[in-house]
Amino acid sequence: MALIAFSSELPFTALMNKLFGGVALSVMEQVGVHAHDPAHPIPNWMAMQFLVAGVLLLFFAFLRTRLSVEKPGGWQHLLEGVHTFIQNQSREIIGHHSEAYTPFLVALGLFIFTANMVGVVPGFESPTANPSVPLGCAVAAFAYYNWQGVRKQGVVHYAAHFAGPSDPSMSLFIRLPLAIVMVPIEIISHLARMLSLTVRLFANIFAGDMVTLVFFSLVPVGVPVAFNLLHVGVSFLQAYIFVLLTTVYLAGAVAEEH
Repeated sequence: MALIAFSSELPFTALMNKLFGGVALSVMEQVGVHAHDPAHPIPNWMAMQFLVAGVLLLFFAFLRTRLSVEKPGGWQHLLEGVHTFIQNQSREIIGHHSEAYTPFLVALGLFIFTANMVGVVPGFESPTANPSVPLGCAVAAFAYYNWQGVRKQGVVHYAAHFAGPSDPSMSLFIRLPLAIVMVPIEIISHLARMLSLTVRLFANIFAGDMVTLVFFSLVPVGVPVAFNLLHVGVSFLQAYIFVLLTTVYLAGAVAEEH
């Protein structure tokens, strides 16, 4: 739970601005982006996002040095369980060739879950409570499953499925107008997936953070603990749904028949 109002600068963000604010401002000017506050160009959601990515990288770099076949530790057991769960789920949805997609799905799920959970730490807030981060995750999922579809099917074959069913027995006079109708519908449908992933994750985490913040300000003892436990459940559920939907989209993109 964030103990500091969403609009104020978090202590970690202030540190990031002090150390890297000049570099960030220079990069933003190079790409034509104007900072709302040039004295503090790094917003909270971006600082929290870097924090999550840094923590995960350091954690896995440390864990890699302690991997053991004979005596695996608790974290190794836990993460192997997560990997196995997502791999089995992918195999059921996509098929036997789904193992290649497991690393992306596991990384995506762990990043979203950790980003959601940062909000329960006093002095921090969930980067996924800002729409920019869920949108980034949705764009990554969108680009990944389309790229895998192109790799699997080839550009022409993959693009053809946007034109609707390819039944060779169907007359060309029916297939052509059908394709003209189906192509824009399919494109909008795929773009709507990004919107759906973004809004679902952002709305749930933002609402969770705000409700916890309000109740903490009203009853600072006892009640916020219950809402923090609820936030943990929502964090896990939303990360799971995001990964599940990405797996379903992958299955559609790499399927042999469309």
